[in-house]
Amino acid sequence: MTAESIFDQEIDRTQMDSDKWSKYPPEILPMWVADMDFDAPEVVKKALAQRVNDGVFGYTHAPKQLTKSIISHLQTRYQWSISAAHILHLPGLVCALHLSVRAYTQKGEGIIVPGPVYYHLTKAPELADRDLTRIDMHLENDRWVIDMQQFEQACLQSHNKMILLCNPHNPGGTVYTREELAKIHTLAEKYDLLVVSDEIHCDLILDQVTHVPFASLNEDAANRCITLMAPSKTFNLAGLGYAFAVIANSQLRTVFNQAKAGVVPSPNMLGFTAAATAYAEGQSWHEELLAYLRNNSLYLQQALEGTPLRLNATQATYLAWIDASKLKLESPYEFFLKAGVGVSDGKDFGNSQFVRLNFGCPISRLEEAVKRIKQALKEAGFS
Repeated sequence: MTAESIFDQEIDRTQMDSDKWSKYPPEILPMWVADMDFDAPEVVKKALAQRVNDGVFGYTHAPKQLTKSIISHLQTRYQWSISAAHILHLPGLVCALHLSVRAYTQKGEGIIVPGPVYYHLTKAPELADRDLTRIDMHLENDRWVIDMQQFEQACLQSHNKMILLCNPHNPGGTVYTREELAKIHTLAEKYDLLVVSDEIHCDLILDQVTHVPFASLNEDAANRCITLMAPSKTFNLAGLGYAFAVIANSQLRTVFNQAKAGVVPSPNMLGFTAAATAYAEGQSWHEELLAYLRNNSLYLQQALEGTPLRLNATQATYLAWIDASKLKLESPYEFFLKAGVGVSDGKDFGNSQFVRLNFGCPISRLEEAVKRIKQALKEAGFS
């Protein structure tokens, strides 16, 4: 990592109507929502400028180049071969989670969700009046893993019809191994469960591991899976509103399309442009980003050593899942807030003794956050 890294630049987002930078007062560093403080790839900015310069903003369908870029990206990065017909373009991933629950299950039926987990995976069943079965995850060899005995017990319940999987897992950063996914698939096949796999963080692998799309395991996995992906986390494009689903099963695809008709709009034309360009031309930016995030992740882990705060190795994502239970506080989130660091409250994911910290920012900002946290610990007598 060099001092000249493009990711070292501190960008003032306070006048950009940023959700991230509007939540807290100016004296608090916002390190919560999964939105990086980095400039987008130059190739994407140029493509967007050219598209705006065209001057006509009528109804737009997905460009063929976008579909080709997605197919190439999945094949190159994950050795996953799909066809163009399997891709459904979407204005976001969250709406697809909620839509999937409503399209494929009925009120009163059950959804299995391992967690703590990103809150929309639990909100989707709850808002649709589905029965939510939470499965615990625990630390094993410094990784958050599913309690498979509890998982199978949930699968045995006949009203459960679907598994909502987050891979890589958010929070915690676990990248499921092929063997772990195979065990989940075995149960899904045995008990005839659909799998909706949120894989939005799959391009942000920080450890020496490989992401395996659930649907790539075998033909049966592909036929019972709705895979959800997006370039938004990878290339910092969340505000442009583009995601996609990969659904190999034509019947499942028809049901999904019927459920979204007239309800879920087409993606924004600029989202199409940004996604197509990012997947086709953003590789060098992406690799530099990963190197920077690895450095940030290592720095944070080392900086918290010797404190009461525990941080497991983050295999993927730029979201640190910090165990603050040794502080023995009712709300560690409030402690961080008073320290001047605006993190995500762990209770929103399922464990109030944790906080989630976004380290997708210039190292100088991360260093300032660590300084504030350590000072607060010292003043409170924790270090």
